[in-house]
Amino acid sequence: MSLLTILGAATPPTVAVEFASTRLSAARVERRAGGKAIIAAHAIEPLPEGVVVPSLVAPNILDRAAVVGALGRLFDRLGGRPKRIGLVIPDPVARVSFVRFEQVPARRQELDQLVRWQVKKTSPFPVEGAQLSYLPGARTADGQDFVVVLARRDIVEGYESVCAEIGAHAGIVDLSTFNVINAVLASPDPPEADWLLVNVAADYASIVILRGDALIFLRNLTSDVDGTLEDLVHQAAMYHEDRLGGGGFSRVLLAGAGGGGPRPAAEVRHVRQNLEARLGRTVDDVDPRLAAALTDRISASPALLDSLAPLVGLLLRGREAA
Repeated sequence: MSLLTILGAATPPTVAVEFASTRLSAARVERRAGGKAIIAAHAIEPLPEGVVVPSLVAPNILDRAAVVGALGRLFDRLGGRPKRIGLVIPDPVARVSFVRFEQVPARRQELDQLVRWQVKKTSPFPVEGAQLSYLPGARTADGQDFVVVLARRDIVEGYESVCAEIGAHAGIVDLSTFNVINAVLASPDPPEADWLLVNVAADYASIVILRGDALIFLRNLTSDVDGTLEDLVHQAAMYHEDRLGGGGFSRVLLAGAGGGGPRPAAEVRHVRQNLEARLGRTVDDVDPRLAAALTDRISASPALLDSLAPLVGLLLRGREAA
């Protein structure tokens, strides 16, 4: 399934680009004989510190010329400049919330208005100037949950306009962790019961719990928030047990453990060890090769697999793995 998209397109593109604070990355996925998905090309271009700073309420592209130049080099390394792309942006760019309705309006327009009215109460910026999307979540005895994504339209357009400057139209814009999830769901054997994902980026971490393909919990940890990643994971597990009726996790997955960023590898190893000790089960790395195979000429370092996961997830979102 496809989780959430800030801006949607009916058919996913074949090239995806991810913006992060430390790098740009891109991948091209093709369908080969029998419909098998193949990662045909990929590229990573480092960014100088401070040129992209993910934020919910402030401009993210602080040195436009540097980012445009890096994106041009990224596409040249990928083997050509695509006209249409999917765009992955950092989690802190958007606010994700859960709303529940006892009765869901039958008309989409009425549901749109109800969702906007609900999130308007807690939005840190005017909803009228925001990009909003939502997706049905889990159904409970109390009603239907919806997962709502809210981002300032001008901030999203900042990312899009950089791509447009070199001729690439972003037909889909989505969040990094959502597409790591999509990469897992696109595998031949996606989790069916409750499962936990910890996605560790250079300057933030996201913890999500899903019930099959329904998102039921999400928390972000950024550098300006007190607490540790270990604390957040512990709180998520306790909340799952106490408030979400959880009886343990069928799978526990970790993305971002391969390195390639400034977050200390020792911290990620410590998180893995604590997860395994507390939950009593192995913590597996997210492997996008389960959804899209690598060509023989591409080596599969852990850092490469981490960079490919959200790109593959976006390009295969809503599709069955072959």
